[in-house]
Amino acid sequence: MMPAALEIKNLDCFHGDVQVLHGLSLELKAGEVHCLLGRNGAGKTTTLKAIMGLLPARAGSIALNGTELTRLPAHEVPKAGIAYVPQGRRLFAEMTVAENLEIGLMARGRGGATREAVLDLFPLLRERLKQRSGTLSGGEQQMLAMARALCLEPDVLLLDEPTEGLMPSMIARIRETVSRLRERGVSTLLVEQRIDAVLPVADRVTFVENGRVRATVDVQAVRADPAMVNRYVGVG
Repeated sequence: MMPAALEIKNLDCFHGDVQVLHGLSLELKAGEVHCLLGRNGAGKTTTLKAIMGLLPARAGSIALNGTELTRLPAHEVPKAGIAYVPQGRRLFAEMTVAENLEIGLMARGRGGATREAVLDLFPLLRERLKQRSGTLSGGEQQMLAMARALCLEPDVLLLDEPTEGLMPSMIARIRETVSRLRERGVSTLLVEQRIDAVLPVADRVTFVENGRVRATVDVQAVRADPAMVNRYVGVG
């Protein structure tokens, strides 16, 4: 059995006075691609933000490779080995591809060898290094956002809706990159609404509804019983 890279236990989180996560527990195994699936407002993005320290936990714990992260300030979490690609990518549109990558490298003191390894994963970006990131296509921007995160050399990568608004060919390239990261030992927690986007790459799926985990199953179980998606979260 693979050890846990990231372990969340009994997590409670609030937006103001409104509780959003209710005792949420989740385990991301080492080298695993794990998908959080649920409808809008289920608590998927809140879970990622809590992991990154962007939203305080009122109760529960978050541990990376056995080290407690729950009370770390947000700027310390990436240094511990977790990288986050938020929904909407949040690139610096006026900066070039190279400059955006440099920000990722500086965040954890990485250098040229790391940049080259990241560009090997995204060869298209090599041709765009001097281009302003705001002029890239949606798929290219998603690649850059992932590349910038990977400049941290993380143990765990958090991806929030990485395929949103992308053409099928670009979705396939994102999936291929996630698979290659798994081969390199990176554990990925992937938030999605579209089951078809993640079935080819996920190892396990956790269904989240109203801030609670309803079920965690191997991806083969979802393939064998497609109605499971509707049964738990009412999405197709």
